Amino acid sequence: MHTGSPGTPGTPPGTPLARKPLAFLVLVAAVLALLFGAAAPALAHTALSGSDPADGSVLQTPPRQVTLTFTESISFPEEALRVLSPANERVNPRPAQHADGKANTARVELSGELPEGTYAVAWRVISADGHPISGAFTFSIGKPSETAATLTTDSPDDTAVGRLYGFFRYLAYSGLALLVGAAAFILLCWPAAVALRPVRRLLVAGWVTLVVATAALLLLRGPYEAAGSLASAFDPARLSRTATGKPGTAFLVRLALLFAAAAAMRWHPALRPVREGGGEGQGEGKGEGEGEGSQPPDFGVRFRLAGTALALGLALSWATAEHASAGLQVPLAMPVAALHLVAMGVWLGGLITLVIALRDRGPGGRVLPAPAVGRFATLAFRAVAVLVGTGLYQSWRQVGSWEALTGTSYGRTLVVKVAAVVLLLYVASYSRRAAARLLQDPVPAEEAQRTSEPEVARVAELVGASGPRGVTGGSGSPDGVAEGGAGGADGVGDRAGSSPVEESERYRRGLRRTVAAEAVLGVVVLAITTLLTGTQPSRAAVAESAAVAAGQEPQAKVVTVPFDLGTANRRGQVQITLAPGRVGENTVEAVVFSEDGGLAAVPELRLTLTQREQGIGPLDAKLKNQKGYWATYDLRLPMAGEWTLDIVVRTTDIDQVTVRGTVRIT
Repeated sequence: MHTGSPGTPGTPPGTPLARKPLAFLVLVAAVLALLFGAAAPALAHTALSGSDPADGSVLQTPPRQVTLTFTESISFPEEALRVLSPANERVNPRPAQHADGKANTARVELSGELPEGTYAVAWRVISADGHPISGAFTFSIGKPSETAATLTTDSPDDTAVGRLYGFFRYLAYSGLALLVGAAAFILLCWPAAVALRPVRRLLVAGWVTLVVATAALLLLRGPYEAAGSLASAFDPARLSRTATGKPGTAFLVRLALLFAAAAAMRWHPALRPVREGGGEGQGEGKGEGEGEGSQPPDFGVRFRLAGTALALGLALSWATAEHASAGLQVPLAMPVAALHLVAMGVWLGGLITLVIALRDRGPGGRVLPAPAVGRFATLAFRAVAVLVGTGLYQSWRQVGSWEALTGTSYGRTLVVKVAAVVLLLYVASYSRRAAARLLQDPVPAEEAQRTSEPEVARVAELVGASGPRGVTGGSGSPDGVAEGGAGGADGVGDRAGSSPVEESERYRRGLRRTVAAEAVLGVVVLAITTLLTGTQPSRAAVAESAAVAAGQEPQAKVVTVPFDLGTANRRGQVQITLAPGRVGENTVEAVVFSEDGGLAAVPELRLTLTQREQGIGPLDAKLKNQKGYWATYDLRLPMAGEWTLDIVVRTTDIDQVTVRGTVRIT
């Protein structure tokens, strides 16, 4: 039975020329889909939410440390935080540490003697989802000045190491899809496919691709995190540091699983005939289980369950070290991400395997039975359903709100992707219908074999122009044979034209066309996914916008309130500074100025705060005399809004005044 495309006029069905356009189209579509759509984004969710000193601030006294705060937890590569003097000299002698044990902070201590001028802070940290992010800002001591420090805010992926790392990430996803898809097709749809050399080559290609890509990622991870050179990938110290980190551990686990899978496939008893036979010729020409010595391998339930566990384990090596491991609902997000990857591999890799299995291998070639097509149609439909379900959850996790769905670039692109997925499912329904028609009228492989072989024998007799008449056909004469060859009423050609084989072939051609269309649409969907992965997720965009807005606000709220005791030399003003002037813990400093603008020492200064709209307060700030000014460092304000400041200034043992001001807390 022919399973190839019909080809061009004058071209026998199943020849390489006839098969090339469809096979090339589908394979190129699948490769492009894998290379440009399957990988997770190289986009970090963490963003810098604040710094002390603030970007662009001018300090009157040198700070003792520099602290950065991020929206999510971070880790430190080498040279995570550098503070450079105006002369481009490093002034932080020790590496960065978390501030007060908070995982979303980075702090470095500064040298004791810091001259006036502008200082540069360059930072590079690893976000919780495994992606490095970097940035820089400046602050000044005394007054701004020229600085010799050179700062860069380029993307960590816009380097030679970053681009190479991204290439091997995409290559790893390609290998995963090929390996999982081919294995699923063999184990769940057509075990006899393991005897086909092209299918085995596809399986091995997926395994080798994934092993090579994972090993390369393990080597490149160190310089990728620390912005090092390509040559530093082989530095033993850096490689050891990588191996103990979360991504490095995931790579090592992935390699261990891959070698375990290779050993299991190599020594499984069901594959002994294939290993000993060494190729496609074993049992070729029969369908699933036809003929002597052609029984398909019996992998058993345990082996299939082990294969499923292996596929999930490989997918979890991504989920535990990338985006799913950070953000909302991590315990749920990681298994969902793993299922998404496995479903992607089953669908896309299985589609490539199906195209290979549908190829016509000429007379005597192994035929893909109709029940195997039906099993793959069911498997692919379930895989796409899992892709849609897990994809919707992941999209919700990244978008967060209906407003963000239409108000951010990520949300709008996601709407386009959902529409494309709906169209893909519509086309996939035609593939299911074609498979169903093939199942309704299956043609046994024996019949296809019997149909093709006698035709070859009769042509040989005609070419020889001799031999017994009985061999030439049912007519009993050479003319009868000629009529049969020309499609006469009693000839073989007419019987072949009206046989179920032709009907089955027509269904198979329809299936190949819909599979090709499905693959092309898969490229479109995954191309949109590429655009989506290059767009900042809505949750991160909203969080970063809020952080930027907060950073643009003054880092402290200053309120100046005049007072007048009604007598000479009893006038002045009180300056109250709240830092950062937001909900939560605040530092309060109060300074009293005399009428001529100089500092005034007072025996007592009291401050209370009241939020009248919510009926909160008065809260006593409990200011303490700091020999020149009054301060407290742990005032907690529970709500945003306008707060009333009641200030009591006592200038002598018997003279005091109460004044009032307001401040807006954000």
